[in-house]
Amino acid sequence: MKKNIFLIVTALLFVFSANVNAQKMVLKQGDLKFLKGETSLNIQYDYAGMRVGKYSDEEYVAKKTGEYNKKEEGKGDTWAERWYADRELRFEPKFEALFSKYILAKKVVDARQNNDGAKYTMIFKTVVTEPGFFLGFTSQPAYINAEVVFIEAGNPDKVLAVIQILKAPGNTGADWDAGERIKEAYAKSGKSLAKFLLKKKAF
Repeated sequence: MKKNIFLIVTALLFVFSANVNAQKMVLKQGDLKFLKGETSLNIQYDYAGMRVGKYSDEEYVAKKTGEYNKKEEGKGDTWAERWYADRELRFEPKFEALFSKYILAKKVVDARQNNDGAKYTMIFKTVVTEPGFFLGFTSQPAYINAEVVFIEAGNPDKVLAVIQILKAPGNTGADWDAGERIKEAYAKSGKSLAKFLLKKKAF
C-alpha cells in the first residue's frame, strides 16, 4: 500500500514538474528592431484581467479571504493585503533585478520603473498566475503566463511588439508561502526575457 502511494505521488510530481518546466517564449507580434541602440527602457506592470487557476483574480481573492476568515477572524483580510502587496514588494523587484542582471552582462541598458527619459515602455502583463501548493508530502510549483508589450512612451496606443511567456516556473521547493513560490516565476521571467532579447539582437 505504501509503495503504491509513493508511486502515485512520484507520478504526480513528475507530471507537475514536466508541465511547469515547459516554459515557452515567442515573439507573437511585431519585431524588436526599434530597440537597437537604445540604452534606456521604462517598465510598467499590468495585472488587469489576470486569472488565478480557474478563477478571476477578484474571485480568487474573495474565495481565499472567506476561507481564511472562517478559520481565524481577520486572517483572510491580512492574506488579501499581502496578495496585492507582494506585486510591488516582491514580484516586480525580482523581475527587474534578474532582467537587468542578464541584460547588463551584454548591453548597457537602464531598465526600470518610472524611467521617464526612456523612449520606449515595456509592459509586463501577467495573464495567468498558478500559485501552486505545498501539502507537506507533495507540492506543485507556481508558474505564470504573461505578455510583454512594447509601446512608444509618447504614443501608448502604438504597440510595437508583443512577446508571449508561457509557464515561467516558480519555486519548486517546499514553501507554505505562495508569494515566495510565485516570486521565483517573476525572477525566471526576467532572466529568460533578457536572454531572449539578447538572442534576438535587441539593443
